Amino acid sequence: MPPMDTTNEQCRKMLAGEFYEAWDPYLVEARKKAHTICRDYNSTNATGGDEVQRNRIRELFGKVGENPYIEPPFKCDYGANIEIGDNVYMNFNTTILDCAKVTIGSNVMFAPNVSLYAATHPTDPVLRNQGKEMAYPITIGKGSWIGGNVVILPGITIGEGVTVGAGSVVTKDVPDYCVVVGNPARIVKRLEKPAEDAPTMKLP
Repeated sequence: MPPMDTTNEQCRKMLAGEFYEAWDPYLVEARKKAHTICRDYNSTNATGGDEVQRNRIRELFGKVGENPYIEPPFKCDYGANIEIGDNVYMNFNTTILDCAKVTIGSNVMFAPNVSLYAATHPTDPVLRNQGKEMAYPITIGKGSWIGGNVVILPGITIGEGVTVGAGSVVTKDVPDYCVVVGNPARIVKRLEKPAEDAPTMKLP
């Protein structure tokens, strides 16, 4: 997907982390386009490793590395703001609200029902009822494993080689090479950094 049009003022505000109007006509149409691609992706019996499916992901995302493997169903808001590295695996029911940039490093694995929420709403009900929204980037470092039913909130950076336990809600940044669990997620174990030449699998 080509980059979003930041000459549109609401799009510019969205990507800059400012209050924006999500029902701006340009943003509505951009979401419709992404949702159409997602619907096509999800309506086949093919696996995420099928080449036709991979081409749909290349059409949808802003940047895609080698061998993406995304099991349908998959849903996102825009697609253009998602960048993934090589050998990224996402299991069933991944949801990415990419109203800000979402960057996923190489060799990252998602279990089922992972949700990345770059978008959020004001806690002030007056602003919320006016339709104001905000969005902040999410980054997941290479070699991380995100467990089932994990929720990652706006503005979060997860380091390299991290394991996020099933059912966790990540509300704060996570450093490299550790295990976090819980709601809110907390560090329960520190890990050794692997050797630079440690072998990695290649997805089919």
